[in-house]
Amino acid sequence: MKNTRTLAVVLLLCTIFCGYAMADRAVNATPETQGITTATMVICEGTVTHSASGVWQQSSEQMGDLPLSAGESMYIMSYTQDMIADQGYTEFTDQKALDTAAKVANQNNFESTTMLDFIGGPTGYVDYEESTLIDGAGTSSSGSDSLICPFGAASVDTIPAFCNIVEMGGSFSGSKVTLISEVEERHVAASADVPVTLGYEFTVRDAEGRAAGWMNAHLMEGRGNNTLPSADIIYNERTDAAGTIGTFYKRFTYDSGVRRA
Repeated sequence: MKNTRTLAVVLLLCTIFCGYAMADRAVNATPETQGITTATMVICEGTVTHSASGVWQQSSEQMGDLPLSAGESMYIMSYTQDMIADQGYTEFTDQKALDTAAKVANQNNFESTTMLDFIGGPTGYVDYEESTLIDGAGTSSSGSDSLICPFGAASVDTIPAFCNIVEMGGSFSGSKVTLISEVEERHVAASADVPVTLGYEFTVRDAEGRAAGWMNAHLMEGRGNNTLPSADIIYNERTDAAGTIGTFYKRFTYDSGVRRA
């Protein structure tokens, strides 16, 4: 019975976030694009602090004009990360890359990889928290004007309106930990053939303390040129663990588009 319930939950999540043809339509790139990369490595006995944050808003038309115009899509992507390790031994590495150019299905606009090892002294502790969000909305548009694949364009006359927001994150607080986190995000593409995606992976091992991982989503999808939603999905998930933690693992993936690999 337990295995049956587990399988049912897995199938439900796959249906919601993998098998349902969400109509997110990636925004096109601006004529001039930017790239930002950072790399951090710290080995320290004492105190280490680190923070990173960013908000990226982009429209297929002109930002600031509301309501959205016909065929317009707009996205907001945000990321925050805060860490303080005090009175202990810390090994910390972090890499980030942001690229505003149009991407294909196996590339990302934003990536982050973090690795943290901490062993606290008698009063040592580490606090770590990270979250990422993608918020997209768009009015209906022509499928023939948005898809490169001729078979996709023939089968999708209209890409319907959508309004989707997804947030993912993880945190740890304690005296000892080995922690790894990864973020992958994409919302800029040359055509609607490339889906919008957000992924977050959070692993805690050999730890003393409290770990948490969460995902919150509200997804609304239309049909044709209708102005009211035909699908409305709300999903929330959170896992907490406290004490001596052998392994704590969370993986979230959001993938949305009219044509998905």
